[in-house]
Amino acid sequence: MSNDFPSLEIKLPKIKAGVIKIIIVAVVVLILLFSSVYQLSPEEIGVILRFGRFVRTTDPGLHFKIPLVEALWKVPVQRQLKMEFGFRTTEPGIRTQYRVTPESLKESMMLTGDLNVAVVEWIVQYKIKDSYNYLFKIRDVDSTFRYMNEAVVRKVVGDNSVDEVITMGRARIEAEAKQELQSLCDLYEIGIEVNQLKLQDVNPPDPVKPSFNDVNESLQEKERKINEAYAEYNQEIPKAKGEAEQMIRGAEGYAMERVNNALGDANRFKAIYREYARAPLVTRKRLYLETMIEILPKISKKIIFDEKQKNIIPLLNLGEEVKK
Repeated sequence: MSNDFPSLEIKLPKIKAGVIKIIIVAVVVLILLFSSVYQLSPEEIGVILRFGRFVRTTDPGLHFKIPLVEALWKVPVQRQLKMEFGFRTTEPGIRTQYRVTPESLKESMMLTGDLNVAVVEWIVQYKIKDSYNYLFKIRDVDSTFRYMNEAVVRKVVGDNSVDEVITMGRARIEAEAKQELQSLCDLYEIGIEVNQLKLQDVNPPDPVKPSFNDVNESLQEKERKINEAYAEYNQEIPKAKGEAEQMIRGAEGYAMERVNNALGDANRFKAIYREYARAPLVTRKRLYLETMIEILPKISKKIIFDEKQKNIIPLLNLGEEVKK
């Protein structure tokens, strides 16, 4: 049995060496061309290094650089950056998920000015304002900036009591920490602008949290009682002052009325006396008539008789009185 098979010969077209060189050169040119063109988004600037040395920065848009000689670093100078302390975001969204790691818990545990321990969580929002300083002045900017945050916040928290840190002094502490952090960034020339430092959750450690809540409830009850007392004070005191003022004004009015009446009576008496001194008989008769005019209408039954009449019984008509 024959083991001979027909041989298959595939003949490839011969490529000349010149064509291969042209293809290689074209590929190299394309690679160099594409590596020399770059584009920056509106929130970035480009930092160009030539053999590792800074030479220039470029604005957003389309630019060229020398391939294989110049390198590009993109710096997001317009992007709002954030750094978290005391917690870490695991899943951002409408309901953001957080987690607390041993490292984050360590950086959030602080001692206040009244020697109490507080767990302080905060965030810092910042921008890169100087790309050269950000890239070349500090070896590890992010770690350095994180250490600076911890140092500043620990210092400010240590200058305040636990009540100020947890409740009434948070806004002032945030402003003070932001100012000191910016001053420290300017001193170290790390090229960062601090936009906001915001305290998130500030709580006592878990082992003492029930006792701390009891103390807070007692303080709140105290404040409520004080506010109620002030409310009652503000209600009763003005009312009493108003009543006292009313009584004083009434007494003053009564006194003025009596004085005016007395002055009027005195002036009237003086006027009558002057008239009496001029004509005593006429004045006496006029006074008598005026008195009778005032008194007689008030008497229901009147008996008028002559002063010369000696017997007035017939005039009384006693029989009608008995019948009645």
